[in-house]
Amino acid sequence: MNEDESKAAAEDLAKRLRLLLDVAVAESGSEPTYAQIAAYLEERGTNLSRSRWTYMVNGHRYVQDRALFDGLAAFFDVDTEFLLGTEGAEAPERVNAQLDLVRSMRAARVKSYAARTLGDISPNALQAISKFLDEEIMRT
Repeated sequence: MNEDESKAAAEDLAKRLRLLLDVAVAESGSEPTYAQIAAYLEERGTNLSRSRWTYMVNGHRYVQDRALFDGLAAFFDVDTEFLLGTEGAEAPERVNAQLDLVRSMRAARVKSYAARTLGDISPNALQAISKFLDEEIMRT
């Protein structure tokens, strides 16, 4: 794997991990912490350092550790092949089912942030921002 392929693989892994974190928030109301994930993995004989987790979830470096992927897949209740991004591996149904909710939650956070940050924005401008975000959600 050359440097460009490694970088792309790291970014793809980060996207899948962030998606799974978002799904966990949608399902449970809170994001799993590093400590929870690391403890789960440790019970199964796999070590996950905070720095390794950070660069995995941020896409800074690609990791090739099957035991780690198996443990993370078990933690998030997905197939390891999905987590690895194996060709043809699809997102689990439960993940797909949560995607619309996750997108809506993200859009709501952006709308709330825009409303707070822009302060004296006109109602028409705020409505236009909301409409744009809603249309973006529908396209993805």
